[in-house]
Amino acid sequence: MNIEKRVAQLVEEKLAELPGVFVVDIKMLPNHKLIILLDGDEGIGVGDCAKVSRYVGFKLEEENVIDEAYNLEVSSPGIDTPLTLVRQYAKNIGRNLEIKTTEGAKREGELLSATEDNIVINEIIKAGVKGRKAETAEATIPLSDIAEAKVLISFK
Repeated sequence: MNIEKRVAQLVEEKLAELPGVFVVDIKMLPNHKLIILLDGDEGIGVGDCAKVSRYVGFKLEEENVIDEAYNLEVSSPGIDTPLTLVRQYAKNIGRNLEIKTTEGAKREGELLSATEDNIVINEIIKAGVKGRKAETAEATIPLSDIAEAKVLISFK
């Protein structure tokens, strides 16, 4: 059985006890590092990551799924990690996003809503004349047109 598939099954077993927590990604890297990225509708704490890590680590050892030594890392995606799931978009409604489209265009704006098919942002349209304030307009962007979307952090 594929290691990542078995790990996904184990993670889902444990997440049944942690409502609101979901899997973002599971990767087994060539350097024998197993990475599990989790997030939550209301965020995720270190305690939830530790519970998943202990459970998955114990089960992997018990079943001897991985033959060689490995490092298990369970964490939340970093702030610079692109959004990949509709559930991640939904939890970030009200925040500003930087979006790169599949055509290479960059768009920016406040996330207003997210569905299985698209997102709606209040897009910032930069003014062409220096000194003029940028305008905003509501824009619907199909998820299939998004190459990468990241939450913008403001320190204002």
